[in-house]
This record gives sequence, C-alpha cells and structure tokens, in this order.
Amino acid sequence: MSLPAPTSDALAASHALQQRIAAEIAAAGGAIPFERFMELALYAPGLGYYSGGAAKLGRDGDFTTAPEITPLFGAALAQVAAAIMAQSAPRILEFGAGTGKLARDILSELARAGVAVEQYAIVELSGELRARQELALAAFPQVVWLDGFPDAFAGVAIGNEVLDAMPVSLVSKGPDGWCELHVGLADGRFAFVERAAGAAALAQIAAQVPEADALPVGYVSEIHGVACAFMRTLARTLEAGAGGAAILLDYGFPAHEYYLGQRAAGTLMCHYRHHAHADPFYLPGLQDITAHVDFTAMALAAQDAGLDVLGYMNQAAFLLGAGVGELLLRTDPADAMAYLPQANALHKLLSPAEMGELFKVLVVGKGVALAPALLAGDRSHRL
Repeated sequence: MSLPAPTSDALAASHALQQRIAAEIAAAGGAIPFERFMELALYAPGLGYYSGGAAKLGRDGDFTTAPEITPLFGAALAQVAAAIMAQSAPRILEFGAGTGKLARDILSELARAGVAVEQYAIVELSGELRARQELALAAFPQVVWLDGFPDAFAGVAIGNEVLDAMPVSLVSKGPDGWCELHVGLADGRFAFVERAAGAAALAQIAAQVPEADALPVGYVSEIHGVACAFMRTLARTLEAGAGGAAILLDYGFPAHEYYLGQRAAGTLMCHYRHHAHADPFYLPGLQDITAHVDFTAMALAAQDAGLDVLGYMNQAAFLLGAGVGELLLRTDPADAMAYLPQANALHKLLSPAEMGELFKVLVVGKGVALAPALLAGDRSHRL
C-alpha cells in the first residue's frame, strides 16, 4: 500500500505494541481471537490507537467526523437533547467526545437557547483526546470526565461514531460450518488463523445473522458481542435513572442489509492519515480499525435489556427533523461569504452520496418520546 510514512517515534510505538500482541499470542498457544487483537490494537494502555498519544481527528489525524465539519451538527443535536432533557433531567453523558467540539457546540447552542445543563459528563479512553477536550471545554464548568459508566443516569446520552470502534469478532462460513478468525504469526507477521466457532460465537451468529445457513462458503463478516454488551450496560444505566434516552449516530445497516450474500468480505475497514484500506495488521496502534454497525443487533440488545426503541432513521432525516435547515438560515443567504461554506458543509452531512444515508441514528430510552418532526423519518420498522 502507498500510505504516508510514520515518524520514527510512531514506528517505535507500533513495534512495541506488536511485540506485546505477539507475546500474548505465544502465551495463548499460537493464536488469539481477532476481537482480542482489535482490542489491543485500539486500547492497549499507552500503546493502542485510542489510548496512545497520536492525533486522531482533523487534518493531522486519520479521519474527520461530522462535528468537525460544521457546528450545525451539534446545534441540531442540541435541539433534540433539550426536548429529551425537558422530559427527564438536565444532564448529558457523551461517550468518546473526540476533540470536544461536539460538546462545545451542544453546550453553546443550549446556552444560547437558555437551557440549563446541570452536568455534561464525558467518558473518554484516549488521553490525547481528553487533553484536547479539556482545552476546548475550559469555559464550561459543568463538564466532568468519567472513567466508565455511572451507576445510574437520567437525561441524554450521546455516542457519535462510538459503536463502530468497538472490537468485533470475525467469522467465516466454512464447508463444515462457521469458523471464528483468530490472529497468529506466520514468518514473523500477523496472519489469520481459522478456528471452529465456539458456543458463544455460534450463539451470537444465530442472534445476529438472518438466514446464516444460506450464506455461501467463504463468506466473512463481523459479529458485535462487545457493542451488544455496551448497549445492555447502557440500558441498565438508563433504567436505574429517572428516564432519558441515548442517541447513537454511526455508519451501518439493519441486519437484513448488513448480511447480504454479496457483502462477502464483511465491512472491516482501517483509517490511517485520511487513507482507508482493509489491512488490520498494518502498523498496529497507528491506525483506526472499525466495522459498520449492525443496528438491528443494537436495538434488540437495548430492547431486551428494558429500553424502548424510540426511533431509527438516516442522518439526513434526523438532522432535518431536528431543524438543521432553520439553523442554517440564521446565516443570511445574501451573505455568500458566510452562508456558502455552511451550506456546503451541511450538504456533506445530508447528501445521500455523502453522509446522509450511510450514517444512521438509533434512539433508545425510557419514559421519554421524540418530537413528531423527528419521527417523520422513522425507519424502526426496517430493523
């Protein structure tokens, strides 16, 4: 692959992580589940992609998220958050807050509207991103950082591109049944090793993959046990509170679109310095590794744990239902220098050819409801 060369310090950090992973492979007898490899590559203390010190977002990072494109994204999300907080509690909990820009845009918009936020809590695993958040949010004393889930929460929980970064298991359809892909070493390099799927993987396949038996031999895809567990914990946290909702924005599909026969190589993708590729073994610790979200599995995990599915729609429908068009018109269209950059940025978020259709929004909760304008684009029946 023709990818930008890392610095010597970054390369040394990646080599250290590779040695740590290789040692765990040796201790496990020659192979570890891909889910564990992905966990180490992303979250190994001090060395993983999210737990290390490299920049992740923006021009100097590896990818760009919606809040980095325009403040209209956060302002629209604030409208939805305000309506939910009015039915529950004036608190917000964000998972993986990136540079802090989304939190800043939400809090700025709520302050503009006169909506008080008692606390804005952030759960962040990246030390580099937390440092950037602390600088970006210094003007907001209600912001606090948590190391994990609170025991109970009421209000609005937000996860923007969080589920896609959770470790996944890779499974493949063999002539004799399903296999789980592990990671071993071949000639000093990481390589996939097939193992017969265990009971937990088979149960997850049965729960997630429609008509799994009809898929062709050689079919490879992901199952999302970690993300399902996250949804169950989120449900318990909201259930223990006094009502509220979680808004989860990410790229993905419902199960009947995710596990199509023609999607035979799965959705696993890596991001390095604004280049996308499919090799998860390239420079571990220096690249993001993601998989598309199975929104049916996420909705079922939340529902089975006691929450209601309040809405599911594409990002375009969500933002339009939240009033992003009216927010854009705060800038006078006659002022082309100010208006056109905002309109162009919003087009990227709304266009079906850009982020408008690929990105979806799942809202789950208890004791609250979404506004009719948001529900106009609801596709919960397709989950």
